[in-house]
Amino acid sequence: MYELTDLLLIFILLFLMLLWWQSRGSKQRAYQAARSYCHKMDVELLDQAVYLRKFWFKRDTNGTIKPWRSYYFEFSVDGNERYFGRVIMLGQQIQKIELEPHRMH
Repeated sequence: MYELTDLLLIFILLFLMLLWWQSRGSKQRAYQAARSYCHKMDVELLDQAVYLRKFWFKRDTNGTIKPWRSYYFEFSVDGNERYFGRVIMLGQQIQKIELEPHRMH
């Protein structure tokens, strides 16, 4: 039979695996949002990637605690200068997409 500590370790491991699996989906969703937003704003998404910069837990409007993530990406207007942008997510929902102030064409 399993001892209580074994069951607790199994539960923690399963929780971490679930969190990792959800974060993969969140990263893909953030990337798609950044790509779409850059296209809409007529700037170029550089490196075809977003990266997790901040992670925390926050409450949504219903009071449910969900993972809060801030993904950063780089973009360019003319290919010469790099600027930062970020995608803010609460759970699996995009909360906000921001671009750093940048020069226009």
